[in-house]
Amino acid sequence: MKSSLSILKWVKMGAFSACICLAGNIVRGQETKIDMEHPMDTPKPPETKESKLLMAQKFAANKQYDSAVITYSDLYKSAPDDIYPEYLATLIIAKKYKEAEKLVQARMTQPNTNGNVYEIDLGRIYKLQGKEDKATELFNSAVMKVNGDDMLTQRIAKAFTDAELYEYAIRVYDRGSGLVGNRSFYCIQTANLFAKTNQLDKAMDEMLTGSATQFSTPDNLKAMFLQWMGDDPKKLQIGQKNLLKRLTEQPDNVYFAELLTWIYTQKNDWDGALMQMEAIDERNQETGKRLLDFARLAINAKQYEAAGKAYDDVIAKGATNTLYGIAKSEKVSARFTQLKNAPEVKAEDVTTLLKQYDELLTEFPQYYSTQTASDYATVSAQFADSVDKGIHILQKALKSPTTTRQFTGVFKLQLGDYYLLKGKIWEASLSYSQVDKEFKQDIMGEDARFRNAKLAYYRGDFEYAQHLLGVLKASTTELIANDALLLSVQITENVEDSFTYPLTRFAYAGLLFSQNKDSVAGLLIDSIAKAFPKHPLNDDIIMAHAKTALKHHDYDKALSFLHDIIQKYGQDVLGDDALFMTAEIYRINLHKNDEAKKNYEQLIIDFPGSTFVQAARQHIRDINNGVLP
Repeated sequence: MKSSLSILKWVKMGAFSACICLAGNIVRGQETKIDMEHPMDTPKPPETKESKLLMAQKFAANKQYDSAVITYSDLYKSAPDDIYPEYLATLIIAKKYKEAEKLVQARMTQPNTNGNVYEIDLGRIYKLQGKEDKATELFNSAVMKVNGDDMLTQRIAKAFTDAELYEYAIRVYDRGSGLVGNRSFYCIQTANLFAKTNQLDKAMDEMLTGSATQFSTPDNLKAMFLQWMGDDPKKLQIGQKNLLKRLTEQPDNVYFAELLTWIYTQKNDWDGALMQMEAIDERNQETGKRLLDFARLAINAKQYEAAGKAYDDVIAKGATNTLYGIAKSEKVSARFTQLKNAPEVKAEDVTTLLKQYDELLTEFPQYYSTQTASDYATVSAQFADSVDKGIHILQKALKSPTTTRQFTGVFKLQLGDYYLLKGKIWEASLSYSQVDKEFKQDIMGEDARFRNAKLAYYRGDFEYAQHLLGVLKASTTELIANDALLLSVQITENVEDSFTYPLTRFAYAGLLFSQNKDSVAGLLIDSIAKAFPKHPLNDDIIMAHAKTALKHHDYDKALSFLHDIIQKYGQDVLGDDALFMTAEIYRINLHKNDEAKKNYEQLIIDFPGSTFVQAARQHIRDINNGVLP
């Protein structure tokens, strides 16, 4: 039987036809009057098979079963094979079991049944009438029809599955696999049926027994297990017990061990998972590749402690091991990622990380030409307040003979930022310009151009800044294009009849903020607000204070400033920024997901065109799914 959507389509078609007729009558004018005077003269459209079928479906959808059965019966005479499934379904739902029984029995007497297994249909009818013995006899007969032909096996099993007779479908597959001489031939189908009936142990047994491993990779099985278990603790426990039992029987089976490790991670038991990985590595005398893969998986899940232990296992194999240097480098990189994502940075963590970078680059100086040097400079300049050391590291990296063209650009952009921190404006501009020239048609070149535009803005050269920003607004990179547009709008909106003094002071404050001179910068922007209380810069001034408070981990103060923007300037250009920042503080820093969700939702409603909408939707999904930031 077709769904109610088919009926709805039929009704809409009828309404559409009526509208066309009405429009035609209005146009014809007098002709319409003549037709209406002689309605019997209008010929009735011929009744087609399609229109009758739609009519039958409409009757069935409206529970007018007597009319539906009559219409289907008429259609069945001309197209029995096509109409049979819907006709039978309608008879069953109308509880016209005797008519349904006659229909199926008539089909069974035909010489060509098109491969249909009518025993299942007839058995369903008997079962609905409480005739269990007759139904069982017919179902068993259908199972016995399996003869080793794959298409027939699949067809019979599907018929049982569609009828929700899963135990018989399992028997069909069991008989089929026996006849082809391969007990695992239908293991995937059978396992899914066991899982559907909440027999997880049997489902796993089916997939993990015999030759299933020949065509089911661990990744395929993980996907299947995830579909069966989800994050249900009880089901995960069943899976763990099943795999532990198998590993006890086959301790050298790496396949089972890898699956067990994965289940441990699903249960968030990373120590247990690492123990399994260590056991596999030791048993097979591996070089540590599996441990490296585990460490990377742990980092993606923000399980830095487990990742560190896995890296240490590889490092412990000694410097002669081919993965020794990679493990050392990745371990330091993981610590850097952890430091960047930490809600609050501890001085001792920074000191420890700097020492690890020193040791790594002393042992492996070739890493000066990689991302390691950039990260090392970041920790020094931005976390340890040693800008000079950051500059020294980058200068050394630029002199390395193995530094590629791409990393030369990365290092020079970063070097320009640190020159800016030191107040060396000319050196910063020169460094950016070199990257702009070298990567003219590249995203990195656009990035350098934007940084030079900001430098011009900081210096109060708004005309040159606008010239650079005008080109960047068409950037292929959405982030650069948006940033360029925002800065351009800020300049345009805050230059009143060539009066640039407030914006010049605000721009200079921006330079001070970039140099971490937050107290002086804060006093400067407050003086602007005091001298020009109605100036359009006021929301930007509050936002600058909010960002400074956030930088110093004063979340309550930051939220207070953002609340002011939402209340006083909620419809202005910074309204969506303020809502997004508020939500992020609640989600990431304060772990108040309900408040975060409320602000994300308000952003989506109030600013549907905001560039933050996509991120807000994703964060709402993460909150609903319990994903930690």
